[in-house]
Amino acid sequence: MGRGERSRTLARLREIARVATKHGFGYVFSRRQGGDPGAGEEESYEDRATRGRRLREMLEELGPTFVKFGQLLSTRPDVVPPDVIAELRKLQDEARPEPFESIREVVEQDLGLTLEQAFESFDPVPIGSASVGQVHVAQLPGGREVVVKVQRPRAAETLNADIDLLYQLAKLSKDRVKRLAFIDLEGLVDEFAKTVRQELDYRNEARNDEAVRRNFEGNEHVVVPRVHWRQTTGRVLTQDRINGPTLAHADLDGMSADERRTLASRIAETWMQMVFGDGMFHADPHPANIIVLGPDEIGLIDFGMVGLLSQDDRESAIRLFTDIMSQNTERLPRDLRALGIRYPRELEEEFSRRLQDLMARNMGMSMDELDVREILHDLFGIIYELEITLPSRWILLDKALATLAGVALEISPDFNVFETARPYARRLLYAKFTPERIAGRVQNDLGRYANALLEYPLQFGELLEEFKDGEVHVAIDLNELNEASNKALVAANRIAIAMVAAAVILASGIIGTFVTEGPQLFGLALIGVPGFIAGLVLFGWLVVGMIRSGNW
Repeated sequence: MGRGERSRTLARLREIARVATKHGFGYVFSRRQGGDPGAGEEESYEDRATRGRRLREMLEELGPTFVKFGQLLSTRPDVVPPDVIAELRKLQDEARPEPFESIREVVEQDLGLTLEQAFESFDPVPIGSASVGQVHVAQLPGGREVVVKVQRPRAAETLNADIDLLYQLAKLSKDRVKRLAFIDLEGLVDEFAKTVRQELDYRNEARNDEAVRRNFEGNEHVVVPRVHWRQTTGRVLTQDRINGPTLAHADLDGMSADERRTLASRIAETWMQMVFGDGMFHADPHPANIIVLGPDEIGLIDFGMVGLLSQDDRESAIRLFTDIMSQNTERLPRDLRALGIRYPRELEEEFSRRLQDLMARNMGMSMDELDVREILHDLFGIIYELEITLPSRWILLDKALATLAGVALEISPDFNVFETARPYARRLLYAKFTPERIAGRVQNDLGRYANALLEYPLQFGELLEEFKDGEVHVAIDLNELNEASNKALVAANRIAIAMVAAAVILASGIIGTFVTEGPQLFGLALIGVPGFIAGLVLFGWLVVGMIRSGNW
């Protein structure tokens, strides 16, 4: 780092310290050990009540990069208190437009053409401006109307410099603020840096757009813009323009109650299809990202942030959804573990008790009375208080569903997202038990068991070598030994039953095919039928046992 760059960094850190002190967070820069307000005293009620608003105002004053970091924090209810989350979700990524000549220069550099060669017309006044880029209306040669997102010339340089500052602030805060000890602040900055650097390459957004567009191909209720790849690069993104007001500017007051409910239902169904049907969902259903084309037709824009869920993820989410709706509190901890949520075993009893208290508060409520946002708010409040970390895919889904529920309620106050989600959940749940899916799961399980059996000799040999070399240290927890042995016994029994069933079915098939004398049934020797039926019974018993256990 040169002397001039070091001076700029120090000047920026002094500015950050000044702004933080102005908004009541100067203790982060205090040299006193612990760095908490009042040298270790408890945070006052007034400070706690206003901390979210003060943090939001501080980030807004520090500029676009810090606003974007605040937006990331708003998606982390596992590490940020609910009252702060509510304030951070008000942050808007807006910035003063870049001079048009700078925009022209970026377009011409990236496309290798003059602006007049690449576009028939190009409006110099942007229709939207954010910290990374801004959006202009243009026409392609031939007259097709498009929108062009162009990155600011020094966006990457500015963001990278601010990310370096965020790393320094994260380390400083972790060292000096004891209340932040359990949060991996540098990990959060890592996540932010990864997200922002992906956002800096507009081709990632273009690929997300194309994937969602394919998923909705043929759907007359949802429009996703087409990407024009000849006019798209890492810093320039060209898409069809969807003509219509965004939900943020739509005339909802001019709609009837039925039309508003239809619109809320259409938006909710679109996201349910993405989450439960496609496994790829728009992670920011903000009103500015939804175009209203009619009460039952919408357009989607801005695919810079998407979430991905595997088939197993979706089925695990459905089990959680089903158990919440049936208020089956005993299964909730197991459902959350299936989602990949991990926590120390000593927290299990406390976590289960808190979940049961949450469900008890909603006991007996009808579907119309349940408040999705309130349930999610309380659930993630528990996760935050117990310092449980969530996998990133569920953080994105939480953000999307919470935003979606809020948007739907603003459109139609009596609308319930759970009611819309139920048929999608039911279809996905039933699909799990189709013969093809069951056969596929059994085949996969048998393959895993066979591989495990083949690997046992090699693993046992490696274990003996480690014993021989003195590299093995054994620690036994007697409280968990019975549970582990029971699980091993169940697994061994399933392997044995599967192998016996397969052998009986195979033997019966051979007998039925090659024995030509005696009574026949559908061209097969009748003597092989009892064995075949017995094998199927064993196979069915195995499948039912696995379904009832919930461990596939």
